[in-house]
Amino acid sequence: MAKIKCEHCRLSFDSEAMISENGKFFCCNGCKNVYGVLNSSGFSEFYQRLGKNSLSPVKSDDSVKQSIASLYADFVKSENGLNHIDLIIEGIHCSACIWLNEKALFELEGVIEANINAVTNKAHIVWDEEVVNLATILERINAIGYRAYAYDANLDDARMSAKRREFYAKILVGIFCVMNIMWIAIAQYWGYFNGMDAKVRDILNFAEFILASPVLFYTGSAFFSGARIAIKNKTPNMDLLVIAGASLAYIYSVYAMFSRVGEVYFDSVAMIITFVFVGKFLEVLSKKQASDSIDKLNLLSASEVCVKVGENLQQKNARDVGVGETIVLKAGDKALLDGLITKGEASFDMQSLTGESLPVTLGEGMAIKSGAICLDANVQYQSTQNFENSLLNKIAKMLENALLQKPKIEQIANEISSYFSFFILSIAGLAFLWHFYDSNFVNAIVIAISVIVIACPCALALATPVSTLSALGVGLKNGVIYKSSKLIETLAKCDTIVFDKTGTLSEAKLSVDKFIKFENLDEKIYRSLALCSKHPVSEAVAEFFKDFDAVELKNTKEIAAKGVKAEFGAEILLGGSAKFMQENGIDTKGQDGNYFVAKNGVLCGVFVMSSKLRRGVSENIAKLKKMSYKIYILSGDTKSNTKAVADVLDTEFKAQCLPDEKAMFIKELTQNKKGVIFVGDGINDAIAMSYAQVGICMGSGADVSLEQSDVVLLNDELASLVLNLKLARATFGKIKQNLIFSLCYNLITIPLAVCGYVIPLFAALSMSLSSLVVVLNSLSLKLKFKA
Repeated sequence: MAKIKCEHCRLSFDSEAMISENGKFFCCNGCKNVYGVLNSSGFSEFYQRLGKNSLSPVKSDDSVKQSIASLYADFVKSENGLNHIDLIIEGIHCSACIWLNEKALFELEGVIEANINAVTNKAHIVWDEEVVNLATILERINAIGYRAYAYDANLDDARMSAKRREFYAKILVGIFCVMNIMWIAIAQYWGYFNGMDAKVRDILNFAEFILASPVLFYTGSAFFSGARIAIKNKTPNMDLLVIAGASLAYIYSVYAMFSRVGEVYFDSVAMIITFVFVGKFLEVLSKKQASDSIDKLNLLSASEVCVKVGENLQQKNARDVGVGETIVLKAGDKALLDGLITKGEASFDMQSLTGESLPVTLGEGMAIKSGAICLDANVQYQSTQNFENSLLNKIAKMLENALLQKPKIEQIANEISSYFSFFILSIAGLAFLWHFYDSNFVNAIVIAISVIVIACPCALALATPVSTLSALGVGLKNGVIYKSSKLIETLAKCDTIVFDKTGTLSEAKLSVDKFIKFENLDEKIYRSLALCSKHPVSEAVAEFFKDFDAVELKNTKEIAAKGVKAEFGAEILLGGSAKFMQENGIDTKGQDGNYFVAKNGVLCGVFVMSSKLRRGVSENIAKLKKMSYKIYILSGDTKSNTKAVADVLDTEFKAQCLPDEKAMFIKELTQNKKGVIFVGDGINDAIAMSYAQVGICMGSGADVSLEQSDVVLLNDELASLVLNLKLARATFGKIKQNLIFSLCYNLITIPLAVCGYVIPLFAALSMSLSSLVVVLNSLSLKLKFKA
């Protein structure tokens, strides 16, 4: 019975079992439908790229639909009409691979964003479902030779463990064979200088051939996979360089062994593959160490919490817990959702959120943030947010997004390294021709191999991402969260810092120092008017009259950053700033107060307030000045209060600023300075932050801060800001060191290899060491900042 190939999977089946449609034959409905989808979507090129390779039969269309449907249900998230997913892309080995995948995805109409992290191989993809779907995106990745699957924090840990076991097995094979080849090589070198029988030499050559073959084809299989993708897509990468060098040495050695002409280099083949593979393994371990802090946060999404249902307790996945459910925390448990404590009191470790090592006591009616660890006793709390909107998950998502946003310096490095491999192959070809005409074929091929192997685009590609990943991990452990890794470079270049005063340099809580009364007004009305606003100034007035009961006011209206209007009977009441009074035609009698109250157009009272400087502000401002930062203070407070703080800190200031005036001041600064940082408490600072190169929020009111700022300091200590700026400068310094080292390494070693001063063995060793130097230099940030 005749066999016919399926148009989709390319496997052969009996002709009677095939499904025919429009002259095409398919083994099943699944293959037929997928073939139709790919062709109608304009992806028929996939089958050309498939070549002589075959696929597994699709089995049924239902299985494909169910697989895609489960991805949409479990991993795809919709936001502002666009879909988002995080994928792990297998087969990425260098920056050229990243460039190819991002380019292929951006060519798909409807793909809005495609960012791939060089360290974790995690891709964040955003697309318009009305234009393109997830199946098409996955097919595109598959078509260029890579495999993508949804990122799952829990499964990813298992995947890394399996990958480590595979690495161990390949390393063991490589080391075992290399050690035995070394003994044989010693005997050969002895015979080379002292003479050796030809038959003995042939036996030793064949033994080396037997030992080198599994090293090249098993231990080096990952390099072959990467090289195949590079050739298929015409984008040379590091794997192609390694395999080209090792394969040339192997093929020449096989020829020399059977023809008995020249020397064999099986020892170099085995050592090249083993040394580079060991270097790659150590690089993977180092990258894993750098990303551990972030991975631990992601793993929490798969954790369970103890939920009280009636009188019973049951375990629930954190993602399945809804708002209003009661969660029970025992000693040692970590809160995974935000909420309010309803029963019990306990000490909590807040170090993962604020960096503060001292425990905090929380009891009934107090808010608990996700990430806090219960140290003693049992408490019950009611969730006020689901997992997606809780602080801990927001931090995790911010860190993930930070990894995906590449700094400019990394983008430049990736652009260079994408052409680097082609340049090296060209140099190796020219070196071969030069030495072939100048000496002999054997010498020329050995030099070409050395040139190919010694070049290291990997060090160039790793120069930036490992440093930024280390910085993100150090920042997290010290309560500093970056929304984008690009901000590290921007922060390092800034030279000016503008501080909001209240809540940042001084305590957010104000107290009334002086109350000046001009007209009679019931104290109950003062309190009632103050309670109409949550502004710190209004809260201070309300606290001043806390012994009086409030009365009901009508038609209350709050004017943002200015004041409040209300009615009490026939009286029209105003409460707010001096500017607010003047805008309403009320004489402030030249008073420099914080809060003014008027009745029917007549000033009744003025409140003068003050707040204490926060702990450590003077010392940390002095440190910032030593770091050559220019310091400014902006405040909506009175001139006298703002000047008092500015005099203590010896800085320039501007008082009685509305939010838009703060923004204009910063806009003017950005035109004259290298870079401006605005530091505030996240309240009424959104406009000012938008004009600064970097907006930094202090941590009291972290929910507001997470939404508005570029960098979040999860505690209220100014010391965190100093650490943040030192970390940014140190990280940028490490990136520059890594790039300079990578470029100098290649500028020195490639000419040496071209001139014939480096044998393939030392070329492989130095290439691996160059990558490790870059990675270890980046990880030294953790030692410097004790993270």
